[in-house]
Amino acid sequence: MRPLPYFIKRVRQETHDTFTFDLSSVDAGRQFAFRPGQFNMLYVFGVGEVPISISGDSGKPETITQTIRAVGTVTKAMRKMKRGDTLGLRGPFGSHWPVEEAVNKDVIIVAGGIGLAPLRPVLYELLSHRGQFGRISLLYGARTPADILYTQELERWRGKFDMDVHITVDRATGVWRGNVGVVTTLIPRSLFDPSNTIALMCGPEVMMRFAVRDLYGRGIATDQIYISMERNMKCAVGFCGHCQYGPMFVCKDGPIIRLDRIEHVFAKAEI
Repeated sequence: MRPLPYFIKRVRQETHDTFTFDLSSVDAGRQFAFRPGQFNMLYVFGVGEVPISISGDSGKPETITQTIRAVGTVTKAMRKMKRGDTLGLRGPFGSHWPVEEAVNKDVIIVAGGIGLAPLRPVLYELLSHRGQFGRISLLYGARTPADILYTQELERWRGKFDMDVHITVDRATGVWRGNVGVVTTLIPRSLFDPSNTIALMCGPEVMMRFAVRDLYGRGIATDQIYISMERNMKCAVGFCGHCQYGPMFVCKDGPIIRLDRIEHVFAKAEI
């Protein structure tokens, strides 16, 4: 429960409201181990703390990377922070993406908006052991071209030809000549073996509901679909009850949850 001090060693502006911190421990000898999909609690002294999924490479424990969207009091305070400033960190917490279960399978990754950030570590993991997996497809949707995260990295991944990268925007602006439409429009053009595919998904819940429907329609079973249910987390240890979702606590049983475990409540929009 006690946050440890970490200093900001690098700040990158991703979009107009989204930024990335590279953090290092004030204790130079401390290493940070995590699994792709886990999250940290980040604390701005005198303001409060928020849960943020880790968006960096688990193979580089000397640096913790967090991509953050400024939407509330705490994250707006973070937006004003600069290199050398210190914040508190608790973690890592929660479940992780099932990389081991994806071995020898096709992997389809569906991301919406800032939902690409929690999926970025699993992409690093898959690509660092590329020979262990079948076809890897990334389907990513953003509101506009200006809202696309990690543009240089996406271009690099697409150029390597060992992963299918499809990007779409809800509304085209400027010189955009790519796909226009919601991310689910990319699913029919994706190539995968539905009997031997695992799907990983993060984004707005309405997006995930439609993506689940379309993936299920393509033949992927619900026990092969994993979603990130980042919502209402406050304490990260199942104490406060804010993130209870049916019989589960998102912070303890998630945020990565296999769909067949929650499909009876996931389909109910009012929950």
